[in-house]
Amino acid sequence: MNSYRFSPIENKEQLLEAIKYAHFACLELCKKAFDKYLPVAGNIGIFCHYDDEYQFLTKLREELTEESDNWNQKYFRLHEPIIISAKGDVPETIYTYLYIRRPDQHAQVGDVDLVLEEKKFYELKNSLSEKAKINGVEMLYRSDLNMIRLSRPDIDVLPYITTRTMTENVRVKTNDIP
Repeated sequence: MNSYRFSPIENKEQLLEAIKYAHFACLELCKKAFDKYLPVAGNIGIFCHYDDEYQFLTKLREELTEESDNWNQKYFRLHEPIIISAKGDVPETIYTYLYIRRPDQHAQVGDVDLVLEEKKFYELKNSLSEKAKINGVEMLYRSDLNMIRLSRPDIDVLPYITTRTMTENVRVKTNDIP
């Protein structure tokens, strides 16, 4: 059995601890790369590492979220937003969507989407080489997601940079419905 920082998560309190950890660790990685915090898009994902953990967290997510209000059948709107208080220079943050990821090969705790203004996003994307690093943080453009992934081997989260908040993503999807 592999050793993961939080898995298996077995109750709501452990889930909230994993969420707080993923939040602060993703923002730490962002600060290492850019010397500033980018705003969060409003969604947070927690990665499962075991099938029974996924089943438990899916049931818990069903209690915490609106089943019919989801984006991409993946991010579910929370009944009550998760508010993470400011800590040091990290600003207070509100998450309105939760994603529970199926078990796979990821050893990370979770991910957070961060928002960068569109022009700066494309400038960054176009400046990345195959193995780009900024301030020791690896950056990979994910063309399948139109996002930039940040990573370091010593930090077990995966922040992604995008150009839209979850509210904007939901609005775009809603406007696509005839």
